[in-house]
Amino acid sequence: MIKEQYSNEQLPNELSSVFTELQVSKHLRQAGIRKSFGFSCTYLFQLVFCLIFHQKNWFNLFISKKNDCYPGKDTVYRFLYHSKFAWRKFLLHFSEATIQKVSILTSKNRPKVLIIDDSTFDRNRSKNVELLARCFDHASLKMRFYKGFRMFILGWSDGHTFMPIDFSLLSSKTSTINGMNEKIEKRCSGYKRSTEALQSAPNQIPAMIDRALSNGIEASYVLMDTWFTQQPLIQAIVEQGLDVIGMVKNAKQRYNVNGQRLSLKQLYRSATPLQGKKGLRHTDERTLGGLFYDLCDEVNELDWAVALQQLIELLQDVLKKTNKQTQQLLNNQLSQWVAGLPSYIRAYLPNLVCES
Repeated sequence: MIKEQYSNEQLPNELSSVFTELQVSKHLRQAGIRKSFGFSCTYLFQLVFCLIFHQKNWFNLFISKKNDCYPGKDTVYRFLYHSKFAWRKFLLHFSEATIQKVSILTSKNRPKVLIIDDSTFDRNRSKNVELLARCFDHASLKMRFYKGFRMFILGWSDGHTFMPIDFSLLSSKTSTINGMNEKIEKRCSGYKRSTEALQSAPNQIPAMIDRALSNGIEASYVLMDTWFTQQPLIQAIVEQGLDVIGMVKNAKQRYNVNGQRLSLKQLYRSATPLQGKKGLRHTDERTLGGLFYDLCDEVNELDWAVALQQLIELLQDVLKKTNKQTQQLLNNQLSQWVAGLPSYIRAYLPNLVCES
């Protein structure tokens, strides 16, 4: 874990470089997440962020033998529950900057979409959480009730990468266990989030999409499931310049197609069928790549460690056919490269550099 001093240096190398590359501290400051004294917000954020990799929560860390190395639990809880910290703004700016880096590596012609979905956020052991509600889990096989919230998420994807860009914890006006905190300042982010928690999900979607688009996040479609694919919401999204792809319920509504009013089953039968897997087998042009993988079963079983060893051994065989000066130069370069690798990779590469 991270101790108080030199917290940036005590992050794992992989995380330290990621925090620097993605400018986490900058986005925290932009969201108003800063402190005037005590532990810095960046240090506390890194501390909480690393807990998941140690499979611990803050309580387990606090009662451990190393609790003297870390801040008190009140410091961390105040950081997490501060009503003036705009965590949603932090996520939006952080995701937008990360998407810009990802977009450079992908084709401009690749479709980009916004995805809307919700999931359960259990707080079954909680008693005094603000706006705690009794919610129904419609996605579970048990069809159960639970104490907590609905986690409503807006995400971005290009087909390979998914980035959450906005979220909202939804409570319920009719099933609320605890009410809203009346002492909270009405101008802060916490009060705004509390009032939004009592709104329905479809009412929040247009505002969430507008925040994403206004911050430079590009998308052509919005994907959603049957819970959100309703005519008023579709119209609101289309007015924002996006098309909607969603699952629909088999209800009584009719769809106007070329002047005809069709039910969902009739609409499905009238749609042009796509080419299936069987048709692709007979029409797709065969490639040597597919034939190669069909004939070479060992390719599927080759892990990265064995592959790396074989590549370096192949390089050494080629070096033996060169002069001594070239061998010495490339061996030195290879030694420096191996020395710079993480220890868990170096462990797979014993005695790789041969002596000239």
